[in-house]
Amino acid sequence: MSALSRDLPPSPGMHLVAGGAQFAVFAENADAVTVVVQNGDGMPGERRYPLTDRAHGWWWGLLDGVLPGQRYAVHASGPHNPASGLHYDPDIPLLDPYARAIDERGLGVVISEAFDWEGDQRLHRSWSDTVIYEMHVRGMTMRHPDVPPHLRGTYAGLAHPVVVEHLRRLGVTAVEFLPVHASASEEHLTSRGLGNYWGYNTLGFFAPEPRLAAARDPQGVVDEFKGMVKLLHRAGIEVLLDVVYNHTAEQGVRDGRTLSWRGLDNRTYYRLDGAGRDVDFSGCGNTLDLSHPEVIRLVLDSLRYWVQDCHVDGFRFDLAVALARGKDHAFDRDHPFLVAVRTDPVLSTCKLIAEPWDVGPHGWRTGQFPPPFAEWNDRFRDDVRTFWLTDVAARAHHHRGHGVRHLATRLAGSEDFFSGRGPIASVNFVTAHDGFTMADLTAYNEKHNEANGEGNRDGSSHNRSWNHGIEGPTDDQHILDRRRQTIRNLLGTLLLAHGVPMINAGDEFGRTQRGNNNPYCQDNELTWLNWQHKPWQRALLATVEHLTSLRRQLPVLRQRHFLTGESVTDGGPADVSWYGGDGEPMTAAHWEDPSGTVLQMLLSGPQRDRTSVLLVFNGAVTERMVVLPPPPNGPAYHLLWDSALESPVSDVEMRDPGPVHVAACSIQVWGCDPPA
Repeated sequence: MSALSRDLPPSPGMHLVAGGAQFAVFAENADAVTVVVQNGDGMPGERRYPLTDRAHGWWWGLLDGVLPGQRYAVHASGPHNPASGLHYDPDIPLLDPYARAIDERGLGVVISEAFDWEGDQRLHRSWSDTVIYEMHVRGMTMRHPDVPPHLRGTYAGLAHPVVVEHLRRLGVTAVEFLPVHASASEEHLTSRGLGNYWGYNTLGFFAPEPRLAAARDPQGVVDEFKGMVKLLHRAGIEVLLDVVYNHTAEQGVRDGRTLSWRGLDNRTYYRLDGAGRDVDFSGCGNTLDLSHPEVIRLVLDSLRYWVQDCHVDGFRFDLAVALARGKDHAFDRDHPFLVAVRTDPVLSTCKLIAEPWDVGPHGWRTGQFPPPFAEWNDRFRDDVRTFWLTDVAARAHHHRGHGVRHLATRLAGSEDFFSGRGPIASVNFVTAHDGFTMADLTAYNEKHNEANGEGNRDGSSHNRSWNHGIEGPTDDQHILDRRRQTIRNLLGTLLLAHGVPMINAGDEFGRTQRGNNNPYCQDNELTWLNWQHKPWQRALLATVEHLTSLRRQLPVLRQRHFLTGESVTDGGPADVSWYGGDGEPMTAAHWEDPSGTVLQMLLSGPQRDRTSVLLVFNGAVTERMVVLPPPPNGPAYHLLWDSALESPVSDVEMRDPGPVHVAACSIQVWGCDPPA
């Protein structure tokens, strides 16, 4: 083999070359680093490769005779001085931070990076045309009767034609997977017979989680993941990964384990205080220190690997504020990591979504990330829940709510948070993996997390939910009907609002987690989607398909720029007009009235967009007679959707401007076509 440069390290990690492999690892404070490679083909024994070349904190060397499939670990020697943040122990086998595959024992596996993509390329769908579907790879198919049993709960199962067809019919354009990076369960869970189901406890930033694969050999796991991406792309569906770069599975020094980064260079990889203790902005015991250039490099290399080698289309960054804290621990929207991602020729072209908070001081930063990042909009979640749940509950007891002003702001794209970036910077959601499902929002006032074994102390206690009069399951048909109409209202608001909608998997057919709003450790039927649907669930699914179809057909529902209230063409109608229940324009007094319950939003686009759309919202607990305003470009309206109906409208109802009955707690969507 040709000699490597002794001045600069090669690419990090293990890479096959002629006659063996080259390997490089960062361990700036180590005194010696050795790679131990187990013999292949089940043969006993191992080979030890001391790394003798080092520069700038990197150790590297050529490993003769290394072949695909061999397992390996790193051993690092150095000072053990906890007060200085150093925890070297040469006896502990450490995972290569750049390992492309990991076996069941937590060892790195040498793999071939060859794969036949058959011409597949990343997708580049416009944000304004995007509908995201957040899901867990395992939970999606574990109970699907039409997925072969040996493929259920796997990457291959998710790419099965019956699942892909469900996504296509639903109108989904992008799937957002809960973490698929290799992960490990916390000891406090395993000691109770549980495990970290969600996967927010990363063990390897370059390796797909092997438990989510039908394949049993590590090479097959990697190829299965790539094959899934290829098949989803073939169906026109983008693949987004929820990535956890804010902390690792090593937890804190006191109650965690040494698995990789801590044993290689704890002082480099993690945020520490002056006494060598972890600074925890993640709530998980440690925080990766992205104020260090090599940690930034690790994250950037990981992101580029998933994009370039695995054809992933984008990322949702868990607790993204923790990634953008500087050396003084304060959030910096011009943090070197954010600048690097924004200017990277590969990553800047991906879909990038920030979860704009962490658990550290001043950690809530919604609207403060720079472009091209989009952000999870928690204010959309809270204001929509307030209008349809807590305010309706208050009115049912003759109390006032919060009016319609906040609802209107969210419908229009949340310019109060995303000014200068457009509504496409707002990822709108009402529910996500973390919290109640949409059905549970309407069925529980309180969380019910007893199954997690933490005394119901875990999970949020502030859910803005409403059980409609009875906590949990009931046979009262009146309450069931009201709950289901509320679900339709929540889904309708989500899919009719400006911004990028995100559906939580299973909400389209009303799945329940029996009131558990934090099932991170429940790998069972509580979290697995149930595909045996009752008639009301099939009707709800048809409703969601209808709503995404309306969104797709009507450009005025998914504009890239904020609405101005001004004419879109010379002499034409305004892009948005707001009316009260009396059909008159909203006044300042209307906007500030906490007793307001009716809002009409009239949207018009350029002539080429044809249909104008009138959205009518009635948050009152009684039916209202609402006066439809004059249509902007046609003689009459036609009804496109009514949330009071269990199934989408089939007969086109024409209606002249004027009074119409709008059911209690409901939405109506009216279209108005210009003359031919």
